[in-house]
Amino acid sequence: MNTHLIDPYCRVIDYLRLSVTDRCDFRCHYCMSEDMQFLPKRELLTLEELDRLCSTFIDLGVKKLRITGGEPLVRRDIMTFFRAMSRHLEAGTLKELTLTTNGSQLSRFARDLYAVGVRRVNVSLDTLDADKFTEITRRGKLSQVLKGIDEALRVGMQVKLNAVALKGFNEDELPQLTRWCAKHGTTLTWIEVMPMGDIGNEQRLGQYWSLDDVRRVYESDYVVTDLQERSGGPARYVRLEETGQKIGFITPLSHNFCESCNRVRLTCTGQLYMCLGQEDQTDLRTPLRNYPDTNAPLRAAIVAAIDRKPKGHDFDYSRQRVDGRVSRHMSHTGG
Repeated sequence: MNTHLIDPYCRVIDYLRLSVTDRCDFRCHYCMSEDMQFLPKRELLTLEELDRLCSTFIDLGVKKLRITGGEPLVRRDIMTFFRAMSRHLEAGTLKELTLTTNGSQLSRFARDLYAVGVRRVNVSLDTLDADKFTEITRRGKLSQVLKGIDEALRVGMQVKLNAVALKGFNEDELPQLTRWCAKHGTTLTWIEVMPMGDIGNEQRLGQYWSLDDVRRVYESDYVVTDLQERSGGPARYVRLEETGQKIGFITPLSHNFCESCNRVRLTCTGQLYMCLGQEDQTDLRTPLRNYPDTNAPLRAAIVAAIDRKPKGHDFDYSRQRVDGRVSRHMSHTGG
């Protein structure tokens, strides 16, 4: 029954990002408030329900499934879910199963993840300074994350580092992060900070470092060549000719990537967000639970939601205020 999900702008939607939990063992400044209130555990979908939801999306043509959070690896028995999803890889109906993680639990899970078919992992890492790392995460240990990256590389995974570009915080670390990634054979992708969740507008404006400026820093030291290569997500890549390494740019503010958007996001409570930067969502938990013996209502709800997918988001800092912001935190929708 594999088919295609096509939105009103003729974009094929074949990429699902699933948040399996809103909980995280870090409290990164740009992502969460310090006194974060998490969802009651009873509101979360069970692993079996998440399996059924994802399997329905795969049946409708989704080819790439990224598991996110919060921190996905803190969800209890999460490997049960990864093992269940691996059957779609074996059947060829799913082309890629991957995850985004803060790396804190990666040393424990890397071998098992590789065994079930996870070949690439994105690790969020904004600094290589241990003290600054604890400051930005409010509680994390850099050594624990670096150990996880080492283990992922050792078992054969490709690792991509995602660094949020933060003015006044990691501007001076661009050369060091770039050299570190070249040494370890990992791709570095820079991400503009997005206005999600209530952490204070002034803090958002003070954090924002345009990736146009990041690129100009690279161009002062390297020959930078644009690449046509895409990884199925929002990143655009360049090559630094002197080292041959790839650098990615995810630019929701300075150059939005909406025209090629091929993805939707599903929360751990069954809300489907058709756009990261819009509030419109569809409740999939109700058809999931009200019709345990048939997926027809669930499929119909998904198709109807894709028919409402907007052309793009409205994130904007250009007028020195935070426009287009959304009320939910990034950890709720999924990183």
